[in-house]
Amino acid sequence: MQQSVREDSGTAPRRLVVMRHAKAEHSASTDHARALADRGLGDAEAAGRWMRDHGIEPDAALVSDALRTQQTWTQVAAGAGWDEDVAVLSDALYAAGTDSTFDLVRETAPDVRTLLVIGHNPAVGSLAELVDDGEGDTEATTSMLTRGFPTSAVAVFAVEHEWADLAPGTARLEAFHVGAA
Repeated sequence: MQQSVREDSGTAPRRLVVMRHAKAEHSASTDHARALADRGLGDAEAAGRWMRDHGIEPDAALVSDALRTQQTWTQVAAGAGWDEDVAVLSDALYAAGTDSTFDLVRETAPDVRTLLVIGHNPAVGSLAELVDDGEGDTEATTSMLTRGFPTSAVAVFAVEHEWADLAPGTARLEAFHVGAA
């Protein structure tokens, strides 16, 4: 994914925001076509407001092309007041395992300072768990470890190096949020 919207050569760490899609309907003609449930629509919008309130605004978003992740992105962007054009829909992210998800993030353009990834479990939950260096916010780490990575979960990481170098244990958890249960 070689897309960026803003150029920022500042020295602040990059931010990786990992999100699982919001609560979806139980069935559809295919798994790929599952839409968000009413609760999911509200939870995704609330997650967007939470990100806005925490000063998070992505330069780029990597979003699975499944309907529920696309709808999650739309609701998050609406809740945060973001431009939806920063998103790249990825068919590869839909079926990606953890290693493939790492690879997709590593392809991010170097000038992207904040990347939001919206995908599916188990890959996004595993990405969040593995990328964590264990030295971040204690409360956020405890919450992520005890709650798992449920729908609408958002993990925010500081990344001190290039996207191409992202690997297990190379990012610091700054915050963790889960919508209504």
